[in-house]
Amino acid sequence: MQQKKSLSKSTFWANIYVDELNNRIRVDDFRGEITSIMRCLEEEFSSPKFEKFIMKARMENLNELISAGFTLEAVIDRYFNGSNAYLMAKYRGDDRRNSKNWVKEEYILEQVLKEERQFGFHSEKPGITMRMAEKVDAPLLASLYRKVFAVYPVPIHEASYISKSMDEGSIFYCIEKDGQIISAASAEISMINHNAELTDCATLPDFRKGGLMKDLLLALEEELRKRRIFCCYTIARSLSFGMNMAFYQLGYEYRGRLVNNCYIYDKLEDMNVWVKDLSTAEKSALT
Repeated sequence: MQQKKSLSKSTFWANIYVDELNNRIRVDDFRGEITSIMRCLEEEFSSPKFEKFIMKARMENLNELISAGFTLEAVIDRYFNGSNAYLMAKYRGDDRRNSKNWVKEEYILEQVLKEERQFGFHSEKPGITMRMAEKVDAPLLASLYRKVFAVYPVPIHEASYISKSMDEGSIFYCIEKDGQIISAASAEISMINHNAELTDCATLPDFRKGGLMKDLLLALEEELRKRRIFCCYTIARSLSFGMNMAFYQLGYEYRGRLVNNCYIYDKLEDMNVWVKDLSTAEKSALT
């Protein structure tokens, strides 16, 4: 089960995301006394299955969170209507706290950052079309995600979940060939904080060498600019050279790594955080 809810007491207010699928609690925004918030979370979510607590904090919260046992894992520039969000984490056990692939992931990141960035939009490809997806496409999108991901942090395999995401403001772009969706990605928009997370990136294995994902991400960026959403970020599997390279070449900046953050494929994975300011970034050739 994954559920958004609010907690409110005399000393604090917090918006939280209860994520049983990934055994974690995420505090997306809060006001008030941090000690009271943590006491409430510890009491309400005392089950040992909740192994990780994440708080999206502001600069003024850092010292208090560090004193409460949190560590800084990543930063999202301009997340809170222009102010940075600091992703602070606290763990209940060493198994969840310790990354098994950190050195390998550092090597992959180093190789990505050594590469020369290649900006620009790919030329049109024969027989392939790109467009914004609609709710009627939800079953085809779900089929794509089932083929690509055996396990995913959200129920993206279900058409109903995709339709609901669209109703809540998420944008999906897709690429088709011969009536089949072969690649897709989405932007999950927060109209409260005016930011967007690029996510749900998937391409069928036979089409992963053609730069399709880069095209989709550029299209999503352009749509976000039209909506005056300029804080754009993503979390990419730390073990994926291809996805990290795609965001790096599009001008995203590395801002940290979330340890054992969520289940993808068959295991918990570390996730790299990448950010981009669309208000200053070079415009894509879509315009």
